[in-house]
Amino acid sequence: MSTLNHTVAFEKYHGTGNDFIIVDATDPIANRSAFARACCDRSSGLGSETDGTTGADGVLFLDLEDRFSPPRIIMTLVQPDGSVAPICGNGARCAAVWAMNRTDTESVMIDTQVGTRQATRADNGIAVEMGTPTFAPQRVPLAADRDEPLIEEAIEGLTVTAVGAGVPQAVAFVDDIDAVDVESVAPAVRHAECFPVGTNVTFAERVESRRAGVPRFRQRSYERGVEGETDACATGSVAIAAAASRIGLIDSTAPVDISLAGGDLRISSTDRGELLLTGGVTHEFDGHLSAPDE
Repeated sequence: MSTLNHTVAFEKYHGTGNDFIIVDATDPIANRSAFARACCDRSSGLGSETDGTTGADGVLFLDLEDRFSPPRIIMTLVQPDGSVAPICGNGARCAAVWAMNRTDTESVMIDTQVGTRQATRADNGIAVEMGTPTFAPQRVPLAADRDEPLIEEAIEGLTVTAVGAGVPQAVAFVDDIDAVDVESVAPAVRHAECFPVGTNVTFAERVESRRAGVPRFRQRSYERGVEGETDACATGSVAIAAAASRIGLIDSTAPVDISLAGGDLRISSTDRGELLLTGGVTHEFDGHLSAPDE
């Protein structure tokens, strides 16, 4: 028996190289996981004759509620393996631009599985609130039998600090980030027993500052759900800032610059003590996709 299909409009964006297919959530897709797995595949997924890339780091299903002021978006990110991520900083910035373009506003509220985040236009891109990172074992989360934070401990041969930044992050500070074989080293940590729901694995190297008095790190990240290295991971950037402060590499009140393969991000603090993520967003192309009705 054949499966009927319907056409779904999409827009493709990237935030600092982290790329997403955006679909209006009011357009029904019966199996979002299967849809994301097919569209995001880097060898056979969504592509364009002009953009030079295939696939994506996830599908953002966005439900815009423009009756509110500022407008609200219910954001659901389905990753390339079909799983749902609680939050994504780069995805949130892309979602914000998508919504701002539809509502002619400079600020939106984004509902995620870990709370509501405000995003606003900034001089150098989109700024989105990322909450307050945590080292509490039950909130990262770490294994149930652990009652102390995991700070600079050896896990599967890698010295890491565990940070809850909306998603679990294992942050490793290294001397030479280019020498790290991310695809070989990270999976064992990503699946380590101390991380019951898995973890992203983020590597950071302290490098020369570009702004006086502002520390800068280079970053590479291996993301669960993508199951590979991505050009950017904003929750990883937030985790770097938090971990660097925790172990004394930077002042706890300092802004931090993060350099990634896909561009630069800036982490700063809000008046409420939450971390604010700022970076650019690029619209790539639009189109239509076929989605099964069942």
